Amino acid sequence: MPRSLLHSVAFSAGRRRWLFWLALPAITAGLAACDRLPASTDRPVFKGIDITGAPYGRGFALTDFNGQPRTLGDWQGKVVMLYFGFVQCPDVCPTALSRAATVMEQLGPQAAEVQLLFVTVDPERDTPELLREYMAAFDPAFMALTGSEDQIKVAADAFRVYYKKVPTGSSYTMDHTALTYLFDRQGRLRVALRHEQGADDYAADVRALLAEDAG
Repeated sequence: MPRSLLHSVAFSAGRRRWLFWLALPAITAGLAACDRLPASTDRPVFKGIDITGAPYGRGFALTDFNGQPRTLGDWQGKVVMLYFGFVQCPDVCPTALSRAATVMEQLGPQAAEVQLLFVTVDPERDTPELLREYMAAFDPAFMALTGSEDQIKVAADAFRVYYKKVPTGSSYTMDHTALTYLFDRQGRLRVALRHEQGADDYAADVRALLAEDAG
């Protein structure tokens, strides 16, 4: 089974399947070896998992729901919230996106400095048109990304995201990791927020990154 960072949670329709992997030794080694950010006592204390300097999650090459090729660099200068999911997800994805919409409301004018990106793990069914409608139901500023099966796998592997098609009668659902990643304005992976955390925790960590880079 693919690795995650600390606590990766995969869900299936009708029930929740909690999958935990502990990778502290690997993360510790990665942080020690990585020089992407200088050590500083001024770094914020996050509500989520601080993965500053993690040797993964460097970026992606996908397509947005308007057919435009996209990379993480397209949103440099903004704090990015990145989530992997799928439109027919019965409860986890709607909860995650509703929470993200609440975070944007809590941020007020600062919401213009934040971008939510939703990467589908079900490109077979999640057409660009469907993704556009789905994002608009939560926040018109939310952006969904898609690609070929191979492109989605490359992106998911880059972030150590687990997903799997699970047959359900004549159709299927998707088990998938339910973490939200936060990137700072320089496009550096900084925080992983758990699905069970609330909007207040998410907003606090987004504000911390906005304040950190304000100068």
